[in-house]
Amino acid sequence: MELDRRGAELLFQVLTEREENASVAIASNESFSGWTKTFTDPRLCAAIVDRLTFGGNIIQTGTESYRLAHTRAQLAAAA
Repeated sequence: MELDRRGAELLFQVLTEREENASVAIASNESFSGWTKTFTDPRLCAAIVDRLTFGGNIIQTGTESYRLAHTRAQLAAAA
């Protein structure tokens, strides 16, 4: 899913305002290097990743999403 520049800027603003006031939890099946597919401006993408990772905890489960696996199975069955 691609987020337009204005949407990415608004998300960055929310993250910046919450940075020292509250927690933020984000789940993604994509590694940070793949986030440029969603945030097409590389500088803005780097700034968002920086805001999320500075002082944060990253939990990698090492497992594939059940929903993603289910969708892929359905697509394979339909093909």
